Amino acid sequence: MKLLIGGYTKKKATGIYELPLANSNENSQPEVGSAKEIIKIGGPTYFVQDNDLLFTINNAGNQGGISSFQLLKGKYLEKDSYLTTGSSPAYIGINRESKLLYSANYHTGLLAMFSYDSNGTLKLLASLTHTADSLGPRPEQVDGPHPHFFDQTPQKNLVSCDLGNDCVDFYSLENNQLKHLAKYQNEAGFGTRHLVFSPDGQYFYVVGELASKINVVKLDEKNWSFENIATYSTIPTDYSEHNGAAAIRMSNDGKFIYVSNRGHDSITVFSVKADHTLELRQRISTFGEFPRDFNWDNDQKLLVVTNQNTDNATLYTRNAENGCLTPIQKNIYIPEGTCVLFDE
Repeated sequence: MKLLIGGYTKKKATGIYELPLANSNENSQPEVGSAKEIIKIGGPTYFVQDNDLLFTINNAGNQGGISSFQLLKGKYLEKDSYLTTGSSPAYIGINRESKLLYSANYHTGLLAMFSYDSNGTLKLLASLTHTADSLGPRPEQVDGPHPHFFDQTPQKNLVSCDLGNDCVDFYSLENNQLKHLAKYQNEAGFGTRHLVFSPDGQYFYVVGELASKINVVKLDEKNWSFENIATYSTIPTDYSEHNGAAAIRMSNDGKFIYVSNRGHDSITVFSVKADHTLELRQRISTFGEFPRDFNWDNDQKLLVVTNQNTDNATLYTRNAENGCLTPIQKNIYIPEGTCVLFDE
């Protein structure tokens, strides 16, 4: 098993890195080895995989977009790119079954949908630019819309999170155009960033970067009705310094939710109760500064978080019964890391 980690390339980093992950002997715990560059590219802050294909954000100077790479004979070869003038996207989502990609551009407000083939060739299918419909009051919001997430819903519609507009928007693709279906409005200043759906598709959990909160929402995707269930803080009530909630993930069994906190520098673990409300289980340090992303292996027994500002990552084991994390390796060197994938 190995890790793939990428991020910003403003200081020391030069692209996407591979780190081996193995047991040093039969009785030992897993251990992450040294990083080596496998793809040289600007600003791969988010990327996804489909077997031997890898699709990554590409910050190419005065242009930004996404690029595809294919693993051939142990090396990643660039296959295609879709770049436009301006900033690069902040997020890439993937539908491997339909061979579709979804990107959200925080700076330009653009949502884009692409198809790809087995060679990694990209084709733009549809795009849409968010407008300033419900801008929040915080300094990060007043300059315009900021979509930070764009992906597929359980019913195969599309969904975006807009930090500037404090909202979750739903779309369908009709005649190569994105048709707006519904909007869920978060509280002003929430800073809607990312979301996850419950396994049954009837609830979503949306994280507010600026408010450091999770909002639990009941969803009827046929009639487009929403019920605001509850909202929870991702940081302690007595924490007064700056924090930005970032990544959110739900365990496959739907029993636990995990959120990273940039500022408090922690991962918060919630258990999901039978009525889909949340209960705090754990807040644990990331042993570094500014943890934007984290991820786990297929069995969800191991979790790795990257700390962007301190150039390090931390490896944990995850208890499937109580959801809690236990650190087993700290200070794994990786420069400017913001995105991590387990490659098995």
